[in-house]
Amino acid sequence: MSLTERIAALEAELESATARTAEEVEKFRVAMLGRNGAVTELFEAFKQVAGEEKRALGQRMNQLKQAAQARLEALKSGVEASGPAKGSALDMSAPALTEPLGSHHPISIVRARITEVFGRIGFTVSQGPEIEDDHHNFGALNFAPDHPARDMQDTFFVEGDDRALRTHTSSVQVRVMESTRPPIRTISPGRVYRNEAISARAHCMFHQVEGLYVDKGVSFAELKGTLDYFTKSMFGSDVTIRMRPSYFPFTEPSAEVDMSCSICGGAGCNICKHSGWVEIMGCGMVDPAVLANCGIDPDEYSGFAFGMGVERIAQLIYRVPDLRMYWENDVRFLDQFSAATFRS
Repeated sequence: MSLTERIAALEAELESATARTAEEVEKFRVAMLGRNGAVTELFEAFKQVAGEEKRALGQRMNQLKQAAQARLEALKSGVEASGPAKGSALDMSAPALTEPLGSHHPISIVRARITEVFGRIGFTVSQGPEIEDDHHNFGALNFAPDHPARDMQDTFFVEGDDRALRTHTSSVQVRVMESTRPPIRTISPGRVYRNEAISARAHCMFHQVEGLYVDKGVSFAELKGTLDYFTKSMFGSDVTIRMRPSYFPFTEPSAEVDMSCSICGGAGCNICKHSGWVEIMGCGMVDPAVLANCGIDPDEYSGFAFGMGVERIAQLIYRVPDLRMYWENDVRFLDQFSAATFRS
Protein backbone atom coordinates (compact mmCIF):
# COMPACT_ATOMS: atom_id res chain seq x y z
CA MET A 1 0.00 0.00 0.00
CA SER A 2 1.40 3.37 -1.00
CA LEU A 3 1.81 6.23 1.47
CA THR A 4 -1.10 8.08 -0.15
CA GLU A 5 -3.36 5.07 0.28
CA ARG A 6 -2.33 4.68 3.93
CA ILE A 7 -3.16 8.34 4.58
CA ALA A 8 -6.58 7.91 3.02
CA ALA A 9 -7.25 4.78 5.10
CA LEU A 10 -6.32 6.58 8.34
CA GLU A 11 -8.51 9.56 7.45
CA ALA A 12 -11.47 7.20 7.05
CA GLU A 13 -10.63 5.46 10.32
CA LEU A 14 -10.56 8.80 12.18
CA GLU A 15 -14.00 9.70 10.83
CA SER A 16 -15.52 6.48 12.17
CA ALA A 17 -13.70 6.37 15.54
CA THR A 18 -15.91 6.27 18.67
CA ALA A 19 -15.33 5.93 22.41
CA ARG A 20 -17.73 5.44 25.34
CA THR A 21 -15.25 5.39 28.23
CA ALA A 22 -12.02 7.11 29.23
CA GLU A 23 -10.24 3.78 28.73
CA GLU A 24 -11.40 3.65 25.11
CA VAL A 25 -10.26 7.25 24.56
CA GLU A 26 -6.82 6.35 25.87
CA LYS A 27 -6.75 3.25 23.65
CA PHE A 28 -7.50 5.48 20.64
CA ARG A 29 -4.72 7.91 21.61
CA VAL A 30 -2.14 5.12 21.89
CA ALA A 31 -3.27 3.48 18.62
CA MET A 32 -3.08 6.73 16.65
CA LEU A 33 -0.64 9.11 18.34
CA GLY A 34 1.36 6.88 20.69
CA ARG A 35 5.04 6.05 20.22
CA ASN A 36 4.10 3.14 17.97
CA GLY A 37 0.79 4.60 16.77
CA ALA A 38 -0.41 4.58 13.18
CA VAL A 39 0.14 8.33 12.63
CA THR A 40 3.61 8.18 14.22
CA GLU A 41 4.60 5.25 12.01
CA LEU A 42 3.34 7.13 8.97
CA PHE A 43 5.65 10.05 9.76
CA GLU A 44 8.55 7.61 10.05
CA ALA A 45 7.73 6.28 6.57
CA PHE A 46 7.44 9.86 5.30
CA LYS A 47 11.16 10.36 6.01
CA GLN A 48 11.97 7.94 3.19
CA VAL A 49 9.91 9.81 0.57
CA ALA A 50 11.87 11.40 -2.25
CA GLY A 51 12.36 15.17 -2.08
CA GLU A 52 10.07 16.05 -4.98
CA GLU A 53 7.16 14.14 -3.40
CA LYS A 54 7.57 15.51 0.14
CA ARG A 55 6.11 18.93 -0.62
CA ALA A 56 2.91 17.42 -2.00
CA LEU A 57 2.49 14.90 0.83
CA GLY A 58 3.83 17.04 3.66
CA GLN A 59 0.78 19.29 3.89
CA ARG A 60 -1.56 16.30 3.86
CA MET A 61 0.48 14.57 6.57
CA ASN A 62 0.19 17.63 8.83
CA GLN A 63 -3.55 17.79 8.18
CA LEU A 64 -3.81 14.12 9.16
CA LYS A 65 -2.02 14.69 12.46
CA GLN A 66 -4.20 17.72 13.23
CA ALA A 67 -7.30 15.68 12.44
CA ALA A 68 -6.15 12.92 14.81
CA GLN A 69 -5.58 15.47 17.61
CA ALA A 70 -8.99 17.06 16.98
CA ARG A 71 -10.70 13.67 17.00
CA LEU A 72 -9.00 12.78 20.29
CA GLU A 73 -10.22 16.01 21.92
CA ALA A 74 -13.73 15.40 20.58
CA LEU A 75 -13.80 11.89 22.05
CA LYS A 76 -12.56 13.22 25.42
CA SER A 77 -15.26 15.88 25.49
CA GLY A 78 -17.93 13.35 24.59
CA VAL A 79 -16.95 10.99 27.42
CA GLU A 80 -16.75 13.82 29.98
CA ALA A 81 -20.14 15.20 28.94
CA SER A 82 -21.85 11.83 29.24
CA GLY A 83 -20.59 11.28 32.80
CA PRO A 84 -19.22 8.05 34.28
CA ALA A 85 -20.29 4.83 32.63
CA LYS A 86 -22.40 2.31 34.46
CA GLY A 87 -20.26 0.27 36.81
CA SER A 88 -17.59 2.98 37.05
CA ALA A 89 -15.69 3.31 40.34
CA LEU A 90 -16.71 6.98 40.52
CA ASP A 91 -19.93 7.31 42.52
CA MET A 92 -21.45 10.75 41.95
CA SER A 93 -23.93 10.20 44.78
CA ALA A 94 -21.15 9.80 47.39
CA PRO A 95 -20.91 12.60 49.98
CA ALA A 96 -18.22 15.25 49.56
CA LEU A 97 -14.98 15.07 51.51
CA THR A 98 -15.65 16.71 54.87
CA GLU A 99 -12.47 15.85 56.80
CA PRO A 100 -10.24 18.94 57.27
CA LEU A 101 -6.92 18.86 55.46
CA GLY A 102 -3.69 19.44 57.37
CA SER A 103 -1.25 22.28 56.84
CA HIS A 104 2.49 22.71 57.18
CA HIS A 105 3.77 23.42 60.69
CA PRO A 106 5.45 26.86 60.88
CA ILE A 107 8.66 25.33 62.26
CA SER A 108 8.79 22.89 59.34
CA ILE A 109 8.22 25.74 56.88
CA VAL A 110 11.04 27.86 58.30
CA ARG A 111 13.46 24.93 58.65
CA ALA A 112 12.85 23.95 55.02
CA ARG A 113 13.41 27.55 53.92
CA ILE A 114 16.71 27.76 55.86
CA THR A 115 17.85 24.49 54.28
CA GLU A 116 16.91 25.74 50.81
CA VAL A 117 18.83 29.03 51.25
CA PHE A 118 22.05 27.31 52.34
CA GLY A 119 21.60 24.64 49.69
CA ARG A 120 21.94 27.33 47.01
CA ILE A 121 25.55 27.96 48.09
CA GLY A 122 26.62 24.35 48.38
CA PHE A 123 25.74 23.35 51.94
CA THR A 124 24.64 19.74 52.32
CA VAL A 125 22.41 18.45 55.16
CA SER A 126 23.82 16.17 57.88
CA GLN A 127 21.89 14.27 60.54
CA GLY A 128 22.93 12.62 63.79
CA PRO A 129 21.49 10.87 66.87
CA GLU A 130 19.48 12.83 69.43
CA ILE A 131 20.93 10.77 72.29
CA GLU A 132 24.66 11.53 72.28
CA ASP A 133 27.75 10.39 74.17
CA ASP A 134 29.86 12.83 76.16
CA HIS A 135 32.63 12.91 73.56
CA HIS A 136 30.49 14.16 70.68
CA ASN A 137 28.27 16.45 72.75
CA PHE A 138 31.01 17.98 74.91
CA GLY A 139 34.54 16.54 74.88
CA ALA A 140 35.46 17.03 71.21
CA LEU A 141 34.07 20.59 71.37
CA ASN A 142 36.50 21.74 74.08
CA PHE A 143 34.16 21.10 77.02
CA ALA A 144 36.59 19.52 79.49
CA PRO A 145 34.95 17.53 82.36
CA ASP A 146 35.40 20.47 84.75
CA HIS A 147 34.98 23.21 82.13
CA PRO A 148 32.73 26.01 83.47
CA ALA A 149 31.13 26.29 80.03
CA ARG A 150 29.24 23.06 80.74
CA ASP A 151 27.18 25.09 83.17
CA MET A 152 25.93 27.16 80.22
CA GLN A 153 23.78 24.23 79.12
CA ASP A 154 21.47 22.40 81.52
CA THR A 155 21.48 18.85 80.26
CA PHE A 156 19.06 15.89 80.32
CA PHE A 157 21.34 12.95 81.13
CA VAL A 158 20.40 9.34 80.43
CA GLU A 159 20.32 7.46 83.72
CA GLY A 160 23.11 4.91 84.23
CA ASP A 161 25.07 6.03 81.17
CA ASP A 162 27.45 8.77 80.05
CA ARG A 163 25.00 9.73 77.32
CA ALA A 164 22.52 12.60 77.24
CA LEU A 165 19.91 14.23 75.03
CA ARG A 166 22.00 16.44 72.79
CA THR A 167 22.12 20.07 73.84
CA HIS A 168 23.08 21.31 70.36
CA THR A 169 23.50 19.92 66.87
CA SER A 170 27.24 20.71 67.03
CA SER A 171 27.55 17.03 67.90
CA VAL A 172 26.58 16.25 64.29
CA GLN A 173 29.40 18.51 63.07
CA VAL A 174 31.88 16.51 65.16
CA ARG A 175 30.69 13.29 63.55
CA VAL A 176 30.99 14.82 60.08
CA MET A 177 34.53 16.05 60.72
CA GLU A 178 35.56 12.66 62.10
CA SER A 179 34.26 10.80 59.05
CA THR A 180 34.82 13.24 56.16
CA ARG A 181 37.94 14.82 54.72
CA PRO A 182 37.76 18.56 53.95
CA PRO A 183 36.41 20.46 52.17
CA ILE A 184 33.31 20.20 54.36
CA ARG A 185 30.28 22.44 53.89
CA THR A 186 27.21 21.25 55.75
CA ILE A 187 24.29 22.30 57.93
CA SER A 188 22.80 20.19 60.74
CA PRO A 189 19.10 20.85 61.42
CA GLY A 190 17.41 18.99 64.26
CA ARG A 191 15.80 18.91 67.70
CA VAL A 192 17.87 19.72 70.81
CA TYR A 193 17.07 19.51 74.51
CA ARG A 194 17.94 21.62 77.56
CA ASN A 195 16.58 21.46 81.07
CA GLU A 196 14.95 24.87 81.12
CA ALA A 197 11.68 26.15 82.54
CA ILE A 198 9.01 26.38 79.85
CA SER A 199 7.82 29.93 79.24
CA ALA A 200 6.76 32.26 76.44
CA ARG A 201 10.45 32.73 75.50
CA ALA A 202 11.99 29.32 76.29
CA HIS A 203 11.27 25.61 76.02
CA CYS A 204 13.01 22.39 77.09
CA MET A 205 12.94 21.14 73.48
CA PHE A 206 13.52 23.30 70.43
CA HIS A 207 15.10 23.22 66.97
CA GLN A 208 18.50 24.35 65.77
CA VAL A 209 20.27 24.66 62.45
CA GLU A 210 24.05 24.71 62.78
CA GLY A 211 26.46 25.20 59.91
CA LEU A 212 30.09 24.22 59.31
CA TYR A 213 32.58 25.07 56.60
CA VAL A 214 36.12 23.65 56.71
CA ASP A 215 38.68 24.05 53.93
CA LYS A 216 42.07 25.59 53.26
CA GLY A 217 42.21 29.32 53.86
CA VAL A 218 38.69 29.84 55.24
CA SER A 219 38.41 33.34 56.71
CA PHE A 220 36.18 35.33 59.06
CA ALA A 221 35.26 37.52 56.08
CA GLU A 222 33.72 34.47 54.36
CA LEU A 223 31.73 33.76 57.53
CA LYS A 224 30.32 37.28 57.57
CA GLY A 225 29.52 37.16 53.86
CA THR A 226 27.73 33.83 54.22
CA LEU A 227 25.58 35.04 57.11
CA ASP A 228 24.82 38.34 55.38
CA TYR A 229 23.62 36.39 52.32
CA PHE A 230 21.49 34.13 54.52
CA THR A 231 19.89 37.02 56.41
CA LYS A 232 19.01 38.95 53.27
CA SER A 233 17.59 35.79 51.67
CA MET A 234 15.35 35.16 54.66
CA PHE A 235 14.28 38.68 55.62
CA GLY A 236 14.86 40.86 52.57
CA SER A 237 17.65 42.90 51.02
CA ASP A 238 17.08 45.87 53.33
CA VAL A 239 18.30 44.15 56.50
CA THR A 240 21.87 44.42 57.73
CA ILE A 241 23.87 42.43 60.27
CA ARG A 242 26.42 43.28 62.90
CA MET A 243 28.73 41.03 64.93
CA ARG A 244 29.50 41.43 68.61
CA PRO A 245 32.42 39.64 70.33
CA SER A 246 31.26 36.66 72.37
CA TYR A 247 32.50 33.35 73.76
CA PHE A 248 31.88 29.73 72.78
CA PRO A 249 34.25 26.89 73.77
CA PHE A 250 34.42 25.51 70.23
CA THR A 251 35.08 28.71 68.23
CA GLU A 252 37.79 31.38 68.47
CA PRO A 253 37.16 34.19 67.80
CA SER A 254 33.43 34.00 68.52
CA ALA A 255 30.60 36.43 67.84
CA GLU A 256 26.90 36.99 68.33
CA VAL A 257 25.07 38.06 65.18
CA ASP A 258 22.44 40.79 65.35
CA MET A 259 20.09 41.73 62.51
CA SER A 260 18.47 45.10 61.98
CA CYS A 261 14.88 44.63 63.12
CA SER A 262 12.78 43.58 60.13
CA ILE A 263 9.59 44.58 61.91
CA CYS A 264 10.32 48.23 62.68
CA GLY A 265 13.09 48.75 60.13
CA GLY A 266 15.55 49.62 62.89
CA ALA A 267 13.44 52.45 64.31
CA GLY A 268 12.77 50.59 67.57
CA CYS A 269 9.84 48.46 68.75
CA ASN A 270 8.93 46.03 71.52
CA ILE A 271 10.33 43.07 69.54
CA CYS A 272 13.83 44.57 69.38
CA LYS A 273 13.42 46.21 72.81
CA HIS A 274 13.60 49.60 71.07
CA SER A 275 17.25 49.01 70.12
CA GLY A 276 16.68 48.50 66.39
CA TRP A 277 18.57 45.16 66.53
CA VAL A 278 17.59 41.55 67.27
CA GLU A 279 19.99 38.71 68.03
CA ILE A 280 19.58 35.79 65.61
CA MET A 281 22.56 33.44 66.05
CA GLY A 282 26.07 32.75 67.32
CA CYS A 283 29.11 32.02 65.18
CA GLY A 284 32.90 31.98 65.00
CA MET A 285 36.01 30.41 63.55
CA VAL A 286 36.37 26.73 64.49
CA ASP A 287 38.91 26.43 67.32
CA PRO A 288 42.08 24.67 66.09
CA ALA A 289 41.82 22.30 69.07
CA VAL A 290 38.39 21.16 67.86
CA LEU A 291 39.79 20.44 64.39
CA ALA A 292 42.60 18.42 65.98
CA ASN A 293 40.14 16.52 68.19
CA CYS A 294 38.30 15.46 65.03
CA GLY A 295 41.41 14.36 63.14
CA ILE A 296 41.80 17.45 60.93
CA ASP A 297 45.19 19.19 60.75
CA PRO A 298 44.64 22.78 62.00
CA ASP A 299 47.90 23.88 60.36
CA GLU A 300 46.48 22.97 56.95
CA TYR A 301 42.76 23.70 57.38
CA SER A 302 40.58 26.34 58.99
CA GLY A 303 36.84 26.74 59.20
CA PHE A 304 33.83 28.59 60.54
CA ALA A 305 30.68 27.48 62.32
CA PHE A 306 27.35 29.09 63.18
CA GLY A 307 24.13 28.09 64.92
CA MET A 308 20.62 29.48 65.15
CA GLY A 309 17.32 28.58 66.79
CA VAL A 310 14.59 27.85 64.26
CA GLU A 311 11.91 29.06 66.68
CA ARG A 312 13.73 32.38 66.96
CA ILE A 313 13.77 32.85 63.18
CA ALA A 314 10.13 31.76 62.95
CA GLN A 315 9.17 34.22 65.67
CA LEU A 316 10.66 37.09 63.65
CA ILE A 317 8.91 35.94 60.47
CA TYR A 318 5.48 35.13 61.86
CA ARG A 319 5.60 37.41 64.95
CA VAL A 320 4.25 34.71 67.26
CA PRO A 321 4.54 36.18 70.78
CA ASP A 322 4.60 32.88 72.72
CA LEU A 323 6.89 29.95 71.80
CA ARG A 324 4.52 27.53 73.55
CA MET A 325 1.99 28.00 70.77
CA TYR A 326 4.27 26.01 68.44
CA TRP A 327 3.90 22.94 70.67
CA GLU A 328 0.24 23.03 71.74
CA ASN A 329 -1.08 21.66 68.41
CA ASP A 330 -4.06 23.97 68.47
CA VAL A 331 -5.68 23.47 65.06
CA ARG A 332 -6.93 27.07 65.05
CA PHE A 333 -3.30 28.20 65.27
CA LEU A 334 -1.81 25.69 62.82
CA ASP A 335 -4.50 26.27 60.17
CA GLN A 336 -3.05 29.73 59.58
CA PHE A 337 0.14 28.34 58.09
CA SER A 338 1.10 26.82 54.78
CA ALA A 339 4.21 26.81 52.62
CA ALA A 340 2.79 29.79 50.73
CA THR A 341 2.63 32.00 53.84
CA PHE A 342 6.40 32.48 54.06
CA ARG A 343 7.32 36.13 53.74
CA SER A 344 10.81 36.97 52.48
